[in-house]
Amino acid sequence: MTTQSETLQLQPDVLRWARQRAELSEDALARKVQLNADRVLEWENSGRISMSWAERLADATHTPLGYLFLTFPPYESLPIRDFRTRNGESPAKPSPDLLETVHAMQRRQDWLREELIATGAEPLNFIAAYQPNEGYTAVVDAMRNALLLASNWAATVPNWSDALSVLKDNAEAAGILVVFNGVVGNNTSRKLNPNEFQGFALLDEYAPLIFINNADFKAAQMFTLAHELAHLFIGAEGVSAFDLLLPSEHNLELLCNQIAAEFLVPETALLAFWPSAGQYRDPFQQIARHFKVSRIVAARRALDLQLIDRDAFFAFYHEHKTQGGRGRQTADGGNFWNTQRWRIGVRFASAVVRAVRAGRLPHREAYALTGLSSANFANMPERMGLRI
Repeated sequence: MTTQSETLQLQPDVLRWARQRAELSEDALARKVQLNADRVLEWENSGRISMSWAERLADATHTPLGYLFLTFPPYESLPIRDFRTRNGESPAKPSPDLLETVHAMQRRQDWLREELIATGAEPLNFIAAYQPNEGYTAVVDAMRNALLLASNWAATVPNWSDALSVLKDNAEAAGILVVFNGVVGNNTSRKLNPNEFQGFALLDEYAPLIFINNADFKAAQMFTLAHELAHLFIGAEGVSAFDLLLPSEHNLELLCNQIAAEFLVPETALLAFWPSAGQYRDPFQQIARHFKVSRIVAARRALDLQLIDRDAFFAFYHEHKTQGGRGRQTADGGNFWNTQRWRIGVRFASAVVRAVRAGRLPHREAYALTGLSSANFANMPERMGLRI
C-alpha cells in the first residue's frame, strides 16, 4: 500500500499535461498548492512526487487522480457532438470545467432513465421525431404543442424573468430536465466560462436534458433554452456556442437558430406588431418587452423579416451584445434553495427523493447526483417545495 509520504515515479509529461490542462502556469500552480515554483518544475522534470502532493496536484488542476498514473497524457474529448466551430477553425479544446459538467449531467440522465424505465414510464414521443428537411415550422408547432404554449404565450407573461421561468417549468412538465448553472456543481470557485459554451442538449427518449450556462449574459439565456429545445426535437445532441442568432458553421445550428427565433418571436405576430413598435426611437425595446426576449433577438428577427437592413442590425448588435450583464438574479441571487431549484430542478429532485424513500437509491448516490450534503439533502423536499 502506498503511503502519503512515499515518493512515486510518475511520467513528467503527464504531470505537465495536468497543469496545462487546467491552463495554469508553473507559478500559478505553485501558488494554488502553496509551494515554490521550483518544486513544480522539479516534478515536471523528474516525475518524482509524493502521494500527498499528487493528490493536491490533482485537486488543484481538477484532474482525476488516476490520470496522473498513466504512461502518456490522455486524449480528452467531449462525449457529445461539438457545434462550437467558428471561422472554419476547429473548436477549442474543452476545459476541465466543461468536461466535468457534461459528464455530471450524463450521470444524472443515465440514472433517471433507468429509474423511469423501472417505474413504468413511457418514452417521450417528440424526442428526435423531426428531420431537418421537414421544415422549421413543423418543429416550432411541435415544441409549442409539447410544452402546452400558445404562439402568443410570452405576451401574456409580465416580464422576461417570469417568461424564462414559464419556459423552463413547461419544458420540465413535458418531461425534459432543464438545468441552469454558472459553476461546476455547487463549487462557486469554478465558474463556467460563457465564452466557451452557452449550453448543451443530451438526447434520450426517457430523460432528455438541457443545460444552460447561467454565467452567460442574461439576454442570451431565453434564446439558448429555445435553441437547445430545438436540438432535442430534431435529435441532434451537442454543445453550442454562438453569438445570438449570428451565422454558424453548422447547418444544424442554423436550423436550431431559425426554430428558436420563430418559437420566441413568431413571424406573423412580429409583422403585426411592427407598425406600433416602429413609432418608437428604439423599436427593438418594444419588441423585446412584448415577446420577452432580448433586444438583440428582436433586432435579428426584424432583419430576418427585412424590416431593417444588415448595417442597422450589426450596428445595434455590437452596441448591445452585453445587454443585461452576466448571470441571472433569479438563479444566483443569494438564496441557496432558490438556486438549487434551477441547478437541480424540481422534477429531478423529486425523482431522487422518491427513489431514496423507496429504497431504490442509496443516500450516498443521491448526494452525488444532486451535489448536496447529507444535511441539505434531508432539507431539500421542504425547502424546494417538492411534492413527493
